[in-house]
Amino acid sequence: MIEINNLTKIKISQRRIKNFLKKILKILKIKKDISLAFVNSSQIKKLNKIYLKRNKVTDVLSFSGEGELLGEIIISLHQLKKQAKIFHHSLEEEIKVILVHGLLHLIGFDHKKEKDRIKMSAWEKKLLNS
Repeated sequence: MIEINNLTKIKISQRRIKNFLKKILKILKIKKDISLAFVNSSQIKKLNKIYLKRNKVTDVLSFSGEGELLGEIIISLHQLKKQAKIFHHSLEEEIKVILVHGLLHLIGFDHKKEKDRIKMSAWEKKLLNS
């Protein structure tokens, strides 16, 4: 099951997001539940400060779950709108990029070390091009 909560006033297609995420989960052979929350910049900054001790806005936070819940991905739609402009693509495309990034974090990928960043980046490209 994929649960989506949009806590912003920015319109998104939950149906298209669910379909995209189902496709990625199938490729990765993951059969667990995922919760997505779309928030504003101040909300994600607050969560980032509480859980990661970083007092700044970020685009995505991933929190591992347990049992049938793989985890929760929290995305700042306001930050993604800014990033979409910078990268010259749509908000929907930026959501896909960040969803894949957050999902890879949930299954154990990291990008603290250069070799891990390269591996994670390769998987992101593979999944986004599938």
